[in-house]
Amino acid sequence: MKLDLLYVRPGGSGWGPVTELVQLTARLFDARIIEVDDVGEVSPLRKAASFLPRLARPTGRHLLVIASNPAVVAYMTHPRLWFPGYETTAVWIIDSFWTDRTPSIMRGRPHIDHLFITDPGLEGEWHAQTNLPVDVLAWGADTSKFALSWEPRPTDLLRLGRQPDAWDDDEVTRTGAARHGLRFEGRPSMSHDPLVNQQNVREALLRSKMVLAFSNLVSPASYTHPTREYLTGRWMDALGAGCLVAGAAPAAARETLWNGSTLEISPVRRSEAWPVLVQAADSWNALDAVTRQLQARDRLDWRLRLLDACVMMGWPPPTLLTEQLDQTAI
Repeated sequence: MKLDLLYVRPGGSGWGPVTELVQLTARLFDARIIEVDDVGEVSPLRKAASFLPRLARPTGRHLLVIASNPAVVAYMTHPRLWFPGYETTAVWIIDSFWTDRTPSIMRGRPHIDHLFITDPGLEGEWHAQTNLPVDVLAWGADTSKFALSWEPRPTDLLRLGRQPDAWDDDEVTRTGAARHGLRFEGRPSMSHDPLVNQQNVREALLRSKMVLAFSNLVSPASYTHPTREYLTGRWMDALGAGCLVAGAAPAAARETLWNGSTLEISPVRRSEAWPVLVQAADSWNALDAVTRQLQARDRLDWRLRLLDACVMMGWPPPTLLTEQLDQTAI
């Protein structure tokens, strides 16, 4: 099987986990990566091209589109879609909660065979919009990049990503942590290179016991959905490193995560949260951390999602994928 992998590179600095997913998929499937930059709305010509018919499908070549949000799926209207074309085409939308951003190529057109989304519970809504088979491939992580760590962790609490107002000032949080005998570490250093960002995040996570992460409904931003809450890559990476995720978990955590992976604390009253965090830090042990890492390997690894995609698309799983899944399970 020959696979083309279309990745529309989004702007911003938070897409390192998806960049790693794209590179992992390319390695496992020996796929050709076609990368384009998301520069906003596609041209009128691209929009019009979505109304062209799907021509005869050559056998043996397939297309997987990994899209940061639904709107960028419009970028798949490229001459390769018709010449030589693809036997099957699948689209995997990461921020699939944006159901109001569906381009015309996804609305009843013949160019897509299967739609994958990351958000459980939205399958029916997406099917109603697209008339496509819809399944969930939830957020994940490349857990193989996190070595099992039995070492002591010097950082009690790590800030990762956006935070509600009460937790957004790292110096205020650092001072509060010190007053309660905890060592706090602010956000990892940032780079324009998403892969460097991911390496910085991994190093910070592997020296941390707990990670601060809150649902978007209690830590909103201009780029988050105002009413739908969802998991993101920071939960996956934190658990891949064996950290306990402290904050307010979104409802989706009930389906994707497990008991003992998160710790609920107040997003607005730090005075109520500190005793909970102190108790968790005092009771931390390496066995629990490694157990979380093993659970993440068993539940969250991207390879599991890719195997599910193969099954649903009728693609033969590549040997390297099955070998690495066997290694992960050991």
